[in-house]
Amino acid sequence: MAWIKNIATLRNTLAKHKIKISVLGAILVLWLFCLPKKLFEDPTSTVVNSSDGILIGARIADDGQWRFPQLDSVPKRFEECILLFEDEYFYRHPGFNPISIVKAIGHNLTKKNRRGGSTITQQVIRLSRKNRGRTYWEKCIEIFMATRLELGYSKEEILNLYASHTPYGGNVVGLETAAWRYFGLPAHELSWGQSAALAILPNAPSLIFPGRNEQVLLDKRNRLLQKLRDKGVIDETTYELALEEPLPQKPMPLPDVAPHLTERIRNEHPGQRITTSIERPLQNRLNLLAERHYQQLKSNEIHNLAILVLDVETRKVLGYVGNSPSGKDHANYVDIITKNRSTGSTLKPFLFASLLDEGIVLPHSLVEDVPTVINGYHPQNFDKKHVGAVPASRALSRSLNVPAVRLLREYGLQKFYNKLKKMNLESLDRPSSYYGLSLILGGAESSLWEVTQTYAALASTLNYFVDHSSTYRPTEFLEPSYLLEDKLDFGEQQFDPPIFGAGAIYGTFQSMMEVNRPEGSENWQFFDSSQPIAWKTGTSFGFKDAWAVGTTPKYTIGVWVGNADGEGRPGLTGITAAAPILFDVLDALPYSNWFQEPFDDLTELEVCTQSGYRASVYCNETQKEYVPTHGTRSGPCTYHQQIFLDDSEQFRVHSDCYPLEDMVAQNWFVLPPVLEYYYTTSHPNYAPLPPYLDGCSSMESQPMDFLYPKRNETILLPKDLGNTTSDIVLKLAHQQSNAIVYWYLDETYLGKTENFHELILDIKPGDYVLSATDHLGNRLEQSIQVRLASEN
Repeated sequence: MAWIKNIATLRNTLAKHKIKISVLGAILVLWLFCLPKKLFEDPTSTVVNSSDGILIGARIADDGQWRFPQLDSVPKRFEECILLFEDEYFYRHPGFNPISIVKAIGHNLTKKNRRGGSTITQQVIRLSRKNRGRTYWEKCIEIFMATRLELGYSKEEILNLYASHTPYGGNVVGLETAAWRYFGLPAHELSWGQSAALAILPNAPSLIFPGRNEQVLLDKRNRLLQKLRDKGVIDETTYELALEEPLPQKPMPLPDVAPHLTERIRNEHPGQRITTSIERPLQNRLNLLAERHYQQLKSNEIHNLAILVLDVETRKVLGYVGNSPSGKDHANYVDIITKNRSTGSTLKPFLFASLLDEGIVLPHSLVEDVPTVINGYHPQNFDKKHVGAVPASRALSRSLNVPAVRLLREYGLQKFYNKLKKMNLESLDRPSSYYGLSLILGGAESSLWEVTQTYAALASTLNYFVDHSSTYRPTEFLEPSYLLEDKLDFGEQQFDPPIFGAGAIYGTFQSMMEVNRPEGSENWQFFDSSQPIAWKTGTSFGFKDAWAVGTTPKYTIGVWVGNADGEGRPGLTGITAAAPILFDVLDALPYSNWFQEPFDDLTELEVCTQSGYRASVYCNETQKEYVPTHGTRSGPCTYHQQIFLDDSEQFRVHSDCYPLEDMVAQNWFVLPPVLEYYYTTSHPNYAPLPPYLDGCSSMESQPMDFLYPKRNETILLPKDLGNTTSDIVLKLAHQQSNAIVYWYLDETYLGKTENFHELILDIKPGDYVLSATDHLGNRLEQSIQVRLASEN
């Protein structure tokens, strides 16, 4: 049969030519697997783009070359130029051009100068093989591998490889790199003249020397432009304009608009092209602001600052100034945004929101501001003064330290610490007992990155609640991102708040919008003209760190000012150093309205106008006020009480000393003695309780209290004078202005005071019992300890 004959013939042929067939098979296998899995293993530069795709920073590759990651596509102008100059038949040959090879061989045999016949595909192979020489054997290898490259890659991919890995002189590799280094432009914005010049340079990169060989380069470029015109690629006008374009000169420095972010990306995404969420115009404006404020601050030897701007809705980084342009002597290379520093008062709004959220206080409830000693810890306000009692909202807006410490103790240190951990403040890496109550005053450390992201999370929680049918998202307090395409997962909708309810956040922001700031400067009233913002300043102990953090419904701004080495400076406060920068940044941002009220998490409550607490039956004036829902849990006002006066309404009486039918009942605002003592200094309209009518004694609570020494306070005597005794000043507050107080130490009479109750006492170290008795028989007593300053 015929088919059997054919098989036999085939077998004979194979047997006869088995060596040739084996060789061909080996060559075929070698051809199929001659290309490495990855043609180019060279390290690439880290390239950082702004949100609009423009280069804002880059870091050199590990091998010292400026080699940008591979292009997405080759610009059309450059493609036209390079094909016409290097490989006119690129889209028609299989990887090599026989005609060009023959012409090159003929030229090289008859002429002194050498001519190449390599296609772009061959040049890609040569570049991947590290330019192993230009021998004929190497040319054969290039042709062999080029044909395989044509099989596995598209023409566009091959052209892209060529444009991305071609040397352009010095340590400049690749078209995109060359476009920025020689013209300061992205490759897709190159003109015809610039594209032609860069198409020629890979053919002779040694031409790039400022002031040398310029005429050779100019002639080559102009001939290519003429060829483009003759081929109809460009018109006569474009050709003439291109001829006038200057040649590339000395390589330009690459843009470095956000150097600290670029360096951060180099560490986190080395060798990659990263498109960030940075808004380039805003970043440029922030750089100018940083430069201007640095010039002002350095006169006080303050050398470093940082600015961070976040988009509240997306939690993307819009602006990133990691440090001031102060120079290496002042560590301007340090990215302050990521470094932990003492938080100052920046955590106080979180405590205020916690108290509101649980109904422990209402927004304007009076809180105590009096000298305080807690287990030896003696917090002080910035101005070293006390106001006795102050609305909680004002205590926050003025950043009073003593009320914050007292409220933290009331709320619970561990409880508050747990909330901070839930807010992803990862820098709190020690137990709450390590920080103690000073946690609320800057006893802990955190970074500008963490603090700013937390303020942004609060704003986002409130926005989302209002805009999405009174619901929340569970992961609002996640880390921001500087990656443009990064989609943050805030979780599915839920009815429970992630940390704080919207009503508590709104009440906190309302308090933070007030203008008069903690450090007592009244020169900041011009901030009223700025767009509304909830903001907070902070100053660390020793004037080492100045903070200003603020948020609008759209943007959150964080500012830190200080010295990177931790040196403190007088006047380095949040209000004087950081706040001006914050408001300049705010002016650079689009206008944002104020937060919408979250009515579904607010309830209308009748509140005592004078005390800010839920109104009791004894409050003289009340008003309706929207408070967080859990505000209904707060107790009624305890500062208003009913008292009884005689018929002249000048003296207090009671039923044991005055006819019941002649008594006049009145509601009275009454503060405890110590609170009253400090409160009256700033509230001249405060009316103290009337004295008792002669013959009527007090049947109420203690009308007096010691101001100094305070309970649990140890009196330290100076030792440097060489004396065994020292004078101290005993102080006492009494509710009645005409009271007479008799002082005793260990039952030994010391003397009496009237109206102004201060007594000088010469005392030795030891343990004593101090007591005082007023003219009505009220007695006050406490133990005191007196020690030399060197004693423990």
